[in-house]
Amino acid sequence: MRRLRDAGHRVHFLTNNTTQSRSSLAVAVRGFGIELEDDELQTTPVAAARVLKGRRVLALTMPAIRDDLEGVELVGDGADAVLLGGADETAETNRVFSYMNLGRAFAELEAGAELYCLHKNPWWQTSRGALLDAGAFVVGLEYATGAQATVLGKPSASYFEAALEAVDSDPEHAWMVGDDVDADIGGAAALGMHTILVRTGKFRDDAGAWSAQPEAVVDSIANVPELVERFGS
Repeated sequence: MRRLRDAGHRVHFLTNNTTQSRSSLAVAVRGFGIELEDDELQTTPVAAARVLKGRRVLALTMPAIRDDLEGVELVGDGADAVLLGGADETAETNRVFSYMNLGRAFAELEAGAELYCLHKNPWWQTSRGALLDAGAFVVGLEYATGAQATVLGKPSASYFEAALEAVDSDPEHAWMVGDDVDADIGGAAALGMHTILVRTGKFRDDAGAWSAQPEAVVDSIANVPELVERFGS
């Protein structure tokens, strides 16, 4: 990361993490030895706050991210919108996505509320392997109500457009580096960004089943500066 910055590249971090606040995530990333300012970290709760500001929202989300929903009126009924996001290995997930809460969300959607989700990931990577993510609950509510959820995080075009605006770049001059073929590579490529897939985290070595094809595949983000220099971007 330091090599990229020293070479004059502007850097922005995009995450679909929905279990921690942006400030907590920034602290965690700095703990890895990576330098970044809080506002260089783009999170889906912050994106949701921008889209849903001033609206009445039933939020089925992890409590830790609710402080990032600044300007959103969180309600238990009479909602303008239903927002889903977040799943982790704690008992809190069971409470958030309980039958009662999903039933409340169903009732609000049936009454005319709009459906939003922080992301629609079907699974996420943990030290114990792949675990079910909140996307399964989003699809369930779509099926039950006929609604179509608006995705606020990756791979939505608006999420990548916000990142491009933050670094003042056109898509053709920007690189997306990630480990998720669907959310990272597919979303960025759809806007015309360059893409690099990293063989870490969510990476699966089944190229025949990939929904999008990256321009390059590397073993580590340590390989990225050399690759970007070679392409001359």
